[in-house]
Amino acid sequence: MKLLVPVKRVVDYNVKVRVKPDGTGVETANVKMSMNPFDEIAVEEAVRLKEKGVATEIVAVSIGPAQAQEQIRTALAMGADRGILVEAEGTIEPIAVAKLLKALVEKEGPQMVILGKQAIDDDMNATGQMLAALLGWGQGTFASKVEVADGAVNVTREVDGGLETVKLTLPAIVTTDLRLNEPRYASLPNIMKARKKPIETVKPGDLGVDTAPRLKVIKVEEPPKRQAGVKVASAAELVSKLRNEAKVI
Repeated sequence: MKLLVPVKRVVDYNVKVRVKPDGTGVETANVKMSMNPFDEIAVEEAVRLKEKGVATEIVAVSIGPAQAQEQIRTALAMGADRGILVEAEGTIEPIAVAKLLKALVEKEGPQMVILGKQAIDDDMNATGQMLAALLGWGQGTFASKVEVADGAVNVTREVDGGLETVKLTLPAIVTTDLRLNEPRYASLPNIMKARKKPIETVKPGDLGVDTAPRLKVIKVEEPPKRQAGVKVASAAELVSKLRNEAKVI
């Protein structure tokens, strides 16, 4: 079984995000970038399925600038077999990503696409669902457990009331949640091996997809800074401040 695992290049989660002075977006120049954490979980799950003998090949895919090869190399070092970079500049919206992935699915013929439930930069949580709709495949989102057997995949997913298990006939789309697994650290030998694994580069035009943005960002600004809290000596003083200063009661 072949698995396709999309990975996104995002600002590292340890970096404090800064807004550009002109308010046109988030500052990414000279900022540490890394693989989207939810996509790391997806890569780890794909590798575990291969280690169990369920999967035979893992193809890591990234859509973005040439530097996104770094994230593909990370996936290769974790255990993916080869990579595909769809080289595109600028903002690529979820619908365009889904269309590009659909074209790659039709080209590669995987039985399952595993991807993070959302990216930490835009928090859209839309690509997996859009891809499933475009392909007409079943989808299991927010997966906390994945079990493949007899041409189907059982996905335990987190819902408001607890856990729900859905059975999907392959091929299918699975999006990963935080509690699915803990991604491994790539060992030095595997990092060295990843340098020799192939990465194919294509353009959106090669796949027949128009990636022109459909949304226009008017302005980006940081949230207002919160005022420092104060201590009160008594409940009566607290009520007085809530009534007269905060005016919430």
